[in-house]
Amino acid sequence: MPSPHASRLTVAAVQAALSDDTAQNIARMSDFVCDAASRGAGVVLIPELFEGHYFPAGQGEDHFKRARPAQGHPTIAEFAQLAGKLGVVVPIPFFEQSGPCYYNSVAIADADGRILGIYRKSHIPDGTGYQEKYYFRPGDTGFKAWQTRVGTIGVGICWDQWFPEAARAMALAGAEVLFYPTAIGSEPVEPHHGLRGTKDPWQRAMIGHAVTNVVGVVAANRTGSEGLITFYGHSFIADQRGDKLAELDAETEGVITATFDLDFLRSERASWGFFRDRRTDLYGPLVG
Repeated sequence: MPSPHASRLTVAAVQAALSDDTAQNIARMSDFVCDAASRGAGVVLIPELFEGHYFPAGQGEDHFKRARPAQGHPTIAEFAQLAGKLGVVVPIPFFEQSGPCYYNSVAIADADGRILGIYRKSHIPDGTGYQEKYYFRPGDTGFKAWQTRVGTIGVGICWDQWFPEAARAMALAGAEVLFYPTAIGSEPVEPHHGLRGTKDPWQRAMIGHAVTNVVGVVAANRTGSEGLITFYGHSFIADQRGDKLAELDAETEGVITATFDLDFLRSERASWGFFRDRRTDLYGPLVG
């Protein structure tokens, strides 16, 4: 559903190297959110599982102690308060415990500080350096469009960003800009690829979502080295044409911003006809 709010929306992505000091990470991310808000951002995206090191690089049962329930989570409360103070939307990544189950999740803080709900990562990778299936149950929330005070957004998490079905589902629900908090870097099983690794196809996959859904796309990644993985940064913002409006390099920490005209995006989306010409009667094999 079209957003009733102002047409122009400035979005921001934060890129940083993260330590295993939760308090320090929270303080740094808070500073970056404030910086983005001072530049006029209405939505600020921070990286996946930002509270500590990317612990799914290996398996260790002690890491389950990092998880907490969404209700009463101190990090969610702190960023929700900050979002309300600054008048910005902040998707807040966290390691969620729900009874005996564990999820890789994002809480959506609206610009008034309210938590609109939770998205749980749907696609869970399993490979050397990215052993997430040991920790996370596949999400059960489905793909959502969040009607915030600044616009309607979709939020996926890292591995979700490779799946066109996830992006299309969020766009069908009304999302006008897609946000992907991320932790991705070198592939330990393919060291000959070097630091570039999967960086280019990673960006191309999301840029494809932008083009085929006529939406903006924002990705916030880590940088720096943590054990087996060197995160390749290159957080970026792309428009509906697939043009990158802003991008960081492999090592720089900081904030990038770009502005979308949501009315223009709606007009372009209607003009392209992708949603008019869909043939759902032929797509049965996609759910087989």
